[in-house]
Amino acid sequence: MGDIVWLASYPKSGNTWMRAFLHNFFFNAKRPVNLNKLQGQVSQSDGMLMWFQMLDKRPCEEWTAEDVARMRPKVNELIARGQTGSVFCKTHNAMVTAYGFPTINLQVTSGAIYIVRNPLDLASSLADYSGITVEKAVDWLETDDLETESNPAFNHIKLRLGSWSQHVESWTGRPNPRLHVVRYEDMLANPERAFGEVSRFLRLKPSRQRLLRAVRNSSFDTMRRQEERHGFNERSAHQERFFRRGTAGGWKEELTDEQVRRICETHGDQMKRFGYLSPGGQPTIG
Repeated sequence: MGDIVWLASYPKSGNTWMRAFLHNFFFNAKRPVNLNKLQGQVSQSDGMLMWFQMLDKRPCEEWTAEDVARMRPKVNELIARGQTGSVFCKTHNAMVTAYGFPTINLQVTSGAIYIVRNPLDLASSLADYSGITVEKAVDWLETDDLETESNPAFNHIKLRLGSWSQHVESWTGRPNPRLHVVRYEDMLANPERAFGEVSRFLRLKPSRQRLLRAVRNSSFDTMRRQEERHGFNERSAHQERFFRRGTAGGWKEELTDEQVRRICETHGDQMKRFGYLSPGGQPTIG
């Protein structure tokens, strides 16, 4: 049986970008990897309904939240069991205990990469993806123990997100040499450095040429062009496009002053940890 290296993040924080980089890195092809084949080659997802259906043949509408929670550790085992070595696995679950069961099975875990993004920018991106107002997205970001609903049409099971602060704290609050944390904003500002650090964490030693090729083939512009030409199977039904802006600081145009105040007040401790707020409580990125 293999083990899992988690690619963890709150939704719309750069998880797809990280997976695209890793696929392009390992395949090392001249042309970008097909975005619609990110699932199952180099990485898996713990939120896919099919894993849970292997454990419970009932229609998923009959499952309770506790049923799903009970199955999560076993799903992690199924994902690891299908590998002879390590597999990357996308998750948007907070690392918590839900209904008495861990959302992340540490017995089959060898490490994790956590991608964190400024919640000021996250709010409007989450709203666009989920088909809700920005105000509702701000509510979600401050709701402890938040759970999404299952979506059988998209093969998605419910997720235990929690609030943004709860999610970030659950993954990054305790020092761990098997955890690498990368900011979305650093991936934007200096992708060679950010993804180079990811490579070193994974104990890979790529040539600069190979690293730059993977960075280039997974750039936001490259992924957006792919979506325009071929669509993207992870785009939600609410979105015009999945790859929306790919910038930092869009919150200045998309959030009201009151929404900015709420986010900074609610998530101030975690925002300061990652440089999104000054010691005086003022936004510092974007």
